[in-house]
Amino acid sequence: MSTAFNELLKQVGSTSLPPVESWHPEREGQIDIRIRSDGTWLHDGTVIRRKSIARIFSTILRREDESYYLVTPVEKLKIQVEDVPFLVIDMEASGAGREQRVLFKTNMDEVVPLDEAHALTIENTDAGPRPYVEVRNRLCARVLSDVFYRLADLVEDPESHPLYLWSAGSRFRVS
Repeated sequence: MSTAFNELLKQVGSTSLPPVESWHPEREGQIDIRIRSDGTWLHDGTVIRRKSIARIFSTILRREDESYYLVTPVEKLKIQVEDVPFLVIDMEASGAGREQRVLFKTNMDEVVPLDEAHALTIENTDAGPRPYVEVRNRLCARVLSDVFYRLADLVEDPESHPLYLWSAGSRFRVS
């Protein structure tokens, strides 16, 4: 295994997240926070420049149907998300074939294994395929193009169509 893969592997599940799924506050509202499709967080139209602040907000994010909320034990505030709240900005892989394991790193420094619980899906759009991976609790990350091209290098048979790759004992379609 590569050193980079081992470093990411150490981070999988290392962050303790608040139990936002169990919080059901009575006070609900809206806040002018928007996550652009490029991963930029804005408050009142101004970019949140401190990544640590955006990272804290990302830990209390919850999706209900097609809406997104920042949730605490005392309030639930609706925010706007242009596409999905996270981006996959890097990846590492180890092994080959059925033994292969892929790890993704998000723009919020969360490390997510590509496995059954964090499945890869491809949405076909007019601009071409858009790959996504579930980060947690129906919150997804869009896989950036350069990461997706690296992922495509891991397919089991480059001559087949559709293309598949293995990770954590599961097979995922990449085309």
